[in-house]
Amino acid sequence: MPTTAFSPQLAFLLLPLTFLLASGSGSTQFVLLNVQQILASTHHARLGKNLSLSLPLHHVDSLSTKTTALRHRVTAMLLRDELRAAALLRRLSLSSADFSSDVISGVAQGSGEYFVRVGVGSPPSQQFLVLDSGSDLSWVQCQPCSQCYQQPDPLFDPARSASFRPVGCTSPACSILSASSCAAGSCSYRVTYGDGSYTRGTLVFETLTFDGAAVVDGVAIGCGYRNRGLFAGADGLLGLGWGPMSLVGQLGGAAGGAFGYCLPGRGEAGGTLVLGRTEAVRPGSVWVPLVRNGRAPSFYFVGVAAMTVGGVRLDSSGADGTVVDTGTAVTRLPGEMYAALREGFVEAAAGLPRAPRVSIFDTCFALGGYGEVRVPTVGFYFEGGAELTLPARNFLIPVDDVGTFCFAFAESGSEMAILGNIQQEGIQITVDAANGFLGFGPDTC
Repeated sequence: MPTTAFSPQLAFLLLPLTFLLASGSGSTQFVLLNVQQILASTHHARLGKNLSLSLPLHHVDSLSTKTTALRHRVTAMLLRDELRAAALLRRLSLSSADFSSDVISGVAQGSGEYFVRVGVGSPPSQQFLVLDSGSDLSWVQCQPCSQCYQQPDPLFDPARSASFRPVGCTSPACSILSASSCAAGSCSYRVTYGDGSYTRGTLVFETLTFDGAAVVDGVAIGCGYRNRGLFAGADGLLGLGWGPMSLVGQLGGAAGGAFGYCLPGRGEAGGTLVLGRTEAVRPGSVWVPLVRNGRAPSFYFVGVAAMTVGGVRLDSSGADGTVVDTGTAVTRLPGEMYAALREGFVEAAAGLPRAPRVSIFDTCFALGGYGEVRVPTVGFYFEGGAELTLPARNFLIPVDDVGTFCFAFAESGSEMAILGNIQQEGIQITVDAANGFLGFGPDTC
């Protein structure tokens, strides 16, 4: 296959994840993008019948039984992503006077990207739940359901669970919810999501089982009898937000207020979710302070001061706040920051053949004729001096089966930023909610 002037003589794979302190001016840094390896990995993977990992994570593309062209999967992802990002950014732009009485989440209709398999009830009924780091309340669809969307597994049946127990109206768990009411002595909840989809039902205490062995009793979850929204084919949602009703918040000291995850690539296996400080907090991680945001207290925010291209810090204003979100795919940046990143990358990658824009991606390249190409590195420069340098596949992604790759960033349309899951893929991320820090590395998946 032909190569560009950027291709080195020695063949090696992608640059490993690295963490650097602030760097000064110097020669441009590059990383290899293995074009053919990434294109081969986009072929549809399918789940086996037996799940052996304790908390495996699956991308939504790997759950489909249909073989779909990559361009169609990317289009569907971007449609879900636009809903999620728009809802989240709208939420962050509201003043306190604009808040409704409903619990508002950044999740938009059908925007679930990553799933975990959780046993609900006694005996456990296996359910695929959307992993959401921006929501607190976990919930499943329940029988008898007066309004439910289609899901892959049978609806959870409370009548078959020996551990099912409705939460009383005077329970502290009920009082924590800002959108709760009392019906027949039980606590009713309602959660409205950013696009108008919702779940409504009864708050209950239930037993959750992970990997068929790790059992957690008395977790407050929603048993939804009226639910609207696609939720990308999930049976419900697993909330890992920063609030007291999230799974991490409810586990408290048992989990040490910490969890970790490593997101698999699109359609790939190998991702994991780890609950508990002992396993989640890794020696050698680089830590960035978490920031509370009163407008979205369930989300985890960090301070991004600037972006880097080729190891050089770009001259632009930082974001007012950056949400680290598992549900948004494409990283969104404020206009000035995005323009500096795009221009810096295009200038440093001037030898790569360009391709027309695709949807929100305005910077694309025609790489189908190449085995691998060398591209400038891209990184996040955090407040405090740490830098996260991304592997090439975390910022140049294929959008069709013929080798069109696009720069996976977009403008947010506000002064806020979202660090999306494409940029998080393959990186071990730890959320130490108890101490207020977010860790990157040292491992990859």
